[in-house]
Parts: sequence; structure tokens; C-alpha cells
Amino acid sequence: MLAKRIIPCLDIKDGKTVKGVNFINFRDAGDPVELGAQYSEQGADELVYLDITASHEGRKTFTELVKKVAANINIPFTVGGGIYEIQDVDRLLSAGADKVSINSAAIRNPQLIEDIAKNFGSQVCVVAIDANLEEDKWVCYLNGGRIPTDRSLFEWAKEAEDRGAGEILFTSMTHDGVKEGYPNEALATLANSLHIPIIASGGAGKMEHFRDTFIEGKADAALAASVFHFREIGIRDLKDYLLKEGINVR
Repeated sequence: MLAKRIIPCLDIKDGKTVKGVNFINFRDAGDPVELGAQYSEQGADELVYLDITASHEGRKTFTELVKKVAANINIPFTVGGGIYEIQDVDRLLSAGADKVSINSAAIRNPQLIEDIAKNFGSQVCVVAIDANLEEDKWVCYLNGGRIPTDRSLFEWAKEAEDRGAGEILFTSMTHDGVKEGYPNEALATLANSLHIPIIASGGAGKMEHFRDTFIEGKADAALAASVFHFREIGIRDLKDYLLKEGINVR
């Protein structure tokens, strides 16, 4: 079994790390460069930085911040938000990012996935999907959870894979920040239907939730924010726990 990855996620708004519940009610969680350096030292496998208002405000993502992060951490990191074209990807990779995450832009222009995969390789392209469970259907949303679409989670994830995505980052808006566990049933359905890694996001509240998403949800990686930002769970403690539970972590 490939080692499971633990990935702190830093949502960036106005240059600060923030965390919300169900995609609203944000509070400040600290300096993104300092936090990233701490997580790197504590044993995080990767980091994800998301400019959570870039798409909504029509901005390009934070190149200067990416340069600072790259200079201060020694683990891979992914950058997302406000990426609309190949030039954006080139700019962020040149600034030091290892991967890019595309969400709204991919749904609006699925060809972008193919363009990134062709120009930079599938391993660079993470397709993030924000979906909300509505009447037994997972509805995909745009612009940081603001605009519902006619796309459903499973068919869109499959198309993203077919177009060349290297990973799927699935965030459950229903579970986001609630800390009652990841959407493991939906994650397992994704894992069973796709051949690329699935990153679970939305719902981490205690160590057992990570264990369950790796076992029941068949996730390849677990992403979390507030439990790490507010020191409710330590990354080394979490990895020790998972190893005791028989889960292979790095």
C-alpha cells in the first residue's frame, strides 16, 4: 500500500491564513509562510495554498507569496485560486510551486486540464471539486462554493481524469469545518471509479476521522485546516496514531 499523505491546507484571504465553517464565517489563523514552515518541520507531506477569493474577485493568484513559501519550506506544495490559463500555471511553477489546483476554471473550461497536462505533465494538475450533498446528489459549485452548477461530483471527476488530471481534491461543503468526519461513502465511490489519487477534504475533527477516511473512504491523502492551524491535532501525533492503527504513513 502506498504511504498515505497528510496535507495541511492554508486558505488565503487578503494575505492571511483563514478558516471558515461551510465556506463562510472566516477567522484569522496566522501568517501563511510561517505556518507552512512549521508544518514542513512537523512532518506534513505536502501543503496546499488556496487563494479562496481570487476566482470570485477575478484576480490572479499571489505570485509573491508563492516565492516566499518556496524559499521557506522543503516539501511539495500546491497552489490554487485564480488560475485561468497556461500562463498562470507557468508563472506559479516558476515562482516555486510544485502543482496547481484548478476548480472553477476547470468546470468553465475543461480543456484547461488537457492543456496543463500536455504542457507540464498530469502530476502538476490537481482538479479540486467543491461539492454539496443535495437530495442524494453531490452538486458541484463554482467560485468558492458560491454558485451551483449542473455538474455532479462523480461524472465531473471522471471527466477530469479522462482529460489528464493527476489528482482529485474533493472538498465536501456539507462537511467543511463541521469536524464530524469526512464524506467517506462518496470518497470510496470516487476511489473505486478512478485510477488517480483522491485527496479527502472537509470534516476532520479528530484523529479517528483520518483513519476512517483512509480505510473506509479509500482516500490517498487527507487534507485538513483548522485542526492543524489551531493546534487541536499535532501532525507527528497523528502519524504515530495512524501507524498504530496499521495505516502506512510517511
